[in-house]
Amino acid sequence: MLSALQSRLDGLKNESTLRVLVIAAKGKAFCAGHDLREMRAQPSHYYYQNLFNQCANFMMSLQNLSVPVIAKIQGIATAAGCQLVAQCDLAVASSDARFAVSGVNLGLFCSTPSVALSRNVSRKAAFEMLATGDFIDAQNALSKGLVNRVAEPGAIDQAVESLVASILKKPAIALAMGKALFYQQLETSMSEAYEQAAHTMACNMMDPSALEGVQAFIEKRPPNWSGSI
Repeated sequence: MLSALQSRLDGLKNESTLRVLVIAAKGKAFCAGHDLREMRAQPSHYYYQNLFNQCANFMMSLQNLSVPVIAKIQGIATAAGCQLVAQCDLAVASSDARFAVSGVNLGLFCSTPSVALSRNVSRKAAFEMLATGDFIDAQNALSKGLVNRVAEPGAIDQAVESLVASILKKPAIALAMGKALFYQQLETSMSEAYEQAAHTMACNMMDPSALEGVQAFIEKRPPNWSGSI
């Protein structure tokens, strides 16, 4: 599954018409994480290192994709499945969704999921989930900042489409530049972050879509991006 996802994602890198990526699943669960039977069948450090490197590379590919990535979650999202939710730029959950990084219950601390989780929720909230392995429900995930929106099971498609529609109204170049800067500045000092942000905004401002958007605001009219979106 990881290989298939990576291959599909790699194929989208140069897709000029791609504006938003929605990651969804069929069935009762969004993602239950790694296959534990498969992992237990090959107990070698080499195998485990390659497996978790592969997972980490996929997660970083989501961040490096130039368009917003939305997780659409139903059922459970556990361990690497919860990591996937946290790694996506945005997340919409069904009200029946549940989240956990439960590896610790099996003696395996969810170290790789902790990377994305700790960058979404507060440190104490993240560590409580990691140290207890307990599940949290969708509303709890919303209050902690793990997901953006919660909808009833029958309304989740509409909730995702509403978020997508809002994104599609914005210029692609602004979102691409903004997403890259958003993650880059998180890993730097505040002074470096402001320097990077100023550079990004200056470059963004020179793009025709931004110039038109600002002019439209001044003239109190809708912007005419003429396909630049």
